[in-house]
Amino acid sequence: MEELEREMEAPWFWDDPAVSNQKMKEFKSLKDTVETCNKLLQQFEDIETLIEMGYEEEDPDMISEIRSELDGFISVLEEIRIGTLLSGEFDDNNAILKLNAGAGGTESCDWASMLYRMYTRWAEKRGFSVEVLDYLDGDEAGIKSVTFQVNGENAYGYLKSEKGVHRLVRISPFNAQGKRQTSFVSLDVMPDIEADLEVEVDEKDLRIDTYRSSGAGGQHINKTSSAIRITHMPTGIVVQCQNERSQHQNKDKAMQMLKAKLYMLKQEANAEKLSDIRGEVTEIGWGNQIRSYVFQPYTMVKDHRTNVESGNVDAVMDGSIDTFINGYLKWINLKPETEN
Repeated sequence: MEELEREMEAPWFWDDPAVSNQKMKEFKSLKDTVETCNKLLQQFEDIETLIEMGYEEEDPDMISEIRSELDGFISVLEEIRIGTLLSGEFDDNNAILKLNAGAGGTESCDWASMLYRMYTRWAEKRGFSVEVLDYLDGDEAGIKSVTFQVNGENAYGYLKSEKGVHRLVRISPFNAQGKRQTSFVSLDVMPDIEADLEVEVDEKDLRIDTYRSSGAGGQHINKTSSAIRITHMPTGIVVQCQNERSQHQNKDKAMQMLKAKLYMLKQEANAEKLSDIRGEVTEIGWGNQIRSYVFQPYTMVKDHRTNVESGNVDAVMDGSIDTFINGYLKWINLKPETEN
């Protein structure tokens, strides 16, 4: 912090606004961490004092107060501990998420809309903002696909745990016979990398299509044919953007997403090559879900990688997914080096 403060006081500090803003962001993050740790230290000392007083007075009310203080202390300490696990190259970046409804027609589209709400509610609770980049309505209800950006500190670090196939089991409101139905929605997550990545993209490998914006993606989505879809032919990667003001801006954002996706694909391939593993991304497919959400005949949400589960489906669908995110971060950091 002292080093950054010296830089910030230098007359040349704002010569490069992009670098300056990044350093300001880093300084704020460090300052918040130090302030939180100082508060924890003071709280720890207060709890010690309360415990000493409790031994002397043996007051039941004081024991209850100590327990309450201790629970709060542990909760904040755990949050800091989880923060130390966010050490990946792009963990502090914003996150771009894409939900795609799978087989199951209207039921899967409805499931995609439920997941979209879950992630937006999670973001709101953290004070993060959500920006819709592309949106396609379901034929009858729900969402066929939606691409949205979550903006906030360490957004990608937290949300990378959600990448994969999400499975829903319930009695479908769209099934006239009232039978249980299973639906799948895939979620892709990548960091919003603003830096100019060293990724070579040959224009000959791209198919660029324009189309008319559609859906309830936000008040700023225009209705002209300025939306952009870019298909990278060698890999089959498709990126879309319709939320920017012009076709040119949509193309720039789509190219940024494509480069980020190709970069992450290369990183994953290198990791597999170095450690001789299959990698989580290549294992993901329909029927190979990372998490199941069961509404009937019982209620349970279970992560199949970490075995973390919750019986409070309503809370989970309302955005309370930190238990699963934290469980994943602990799990991935505890895995042997050859598997990580």
